Amino acid sequence: MDVFVCAGCGTELTAPVSRVALPVHAHYGAWEELHPPLMDPGTYALDPRPTGPPWRLWDDVGEDLAAEQGVYLPRYSVSFGSRDRAVIAPGDSRAMTLILEKCEGYCQGIDGRDGPNLACEGCGRAVATRMDDCGLWQAVWLEPDEVRRIPSGAPAVPVPGWDELDLASYAVPPVELDGSWSRRWEAAVPVALAHLVVACEGRPVALPGPLADLVGEAVAGYLPPGPPVRTARLAGPGRPVPRSGDDILVVPRHPVTGEPWPPPHGTAPVVPLDIGVWAHLVLPGETSPLPASGTLPEGVLRDDYIQPLRTWRGFFPHSRAFGDSLARLPGIRRPELRAYYDRYSGPGPH
Repeated sequence: MDVFVCAGCGTELTAPVSRVALPVHAHYGAWEELHPPLMDPGTYALDPRPTGPPWRLWDDVGEDLAAEQGVYLPRYSVSFGSRDRAVIAPGDSRAMTLILEKCEGYCQGIDGRDGPNLACEGCGRAVATRMDDCGLWQAVWLEPDEVRRIPSGAPAVPVPGWDELDLASYAVPPVELDGSWSRRWEAAVPVALAHLVVACEGRPVALPGPLADLVGEAVAGYLPPGPPVRTARLAGPGRPVPRSGDDILVVPRHPVTGEPWPPPHGTAPVVPLDIGVWAHLVLPGETSPLPASGTLPEGVLRDDYIQPLRTWRGFFPHSRAFGDSLARLPGIRRPELRAYYDRYSGPGPH
């Protein structure tokens, strides 16, 4: 485990934290809603991309300089902020105080528009940015040039192998308790769709059955039109691997390393999917309204069967999650994807 300290005076700025994969929904929340913390307690992640201010308009940057920043399609603006910013849950922050003149936001919190807004209590150095405005996952982003990461002295948390993962513990249901679609699903699905567009090389593709059943109609406009000539199939730990040369494998991202599950054989294209969404799609759901044996536990009085949650509205993919992800895939510049690029050059399907 690690601790982040101030690069100026050495003050400890975080609790002991272990590195995990950056959530794919990190930068994609729902507008006009307050969100929970992005990270679980005791964890941190690094974002290798430039993020945050300063921002420069695409027309002022140009294609070549934008590509150096990891952006390969025209976007409204391109970030020239820091790379490898670490993100933690706000509850894991220590010895930092708000810089009040840098606490601007839209309406319900602060959004980091003015740069770092947290200062080290030891020396006053601006070291991090607290973000908790509407549409943002609550988080503290540490500036890589202003902090140092050192061992905490606590034992390192071992990275589990694929066969050691308890998939059920990672599964994220698609519907929230209030009947709305999961915000994590609404971001993770379009991120995977962007990878699928590149993997299918602009040719029409059929979604995996469970995913198609849930959101197929809502996301059809994001994929190349026409009768499917390729098929995307769910693959991963504990599942048989399709051997068809025309298959595209939709596989989970490792929750700690962020790497996609590697097929044991073949060269089929791989599309990474948030492990929470993937696990829900592949794991069997509850099917029996009665206990397998015995009776209801003592003190349980209700005898009705709890029905699965139902959503009260349609699935709305996060269009910026799709557009940003597509723009950051170098493969989108391949000639065979030119027709798709000409049609989908904006933040989402037109």
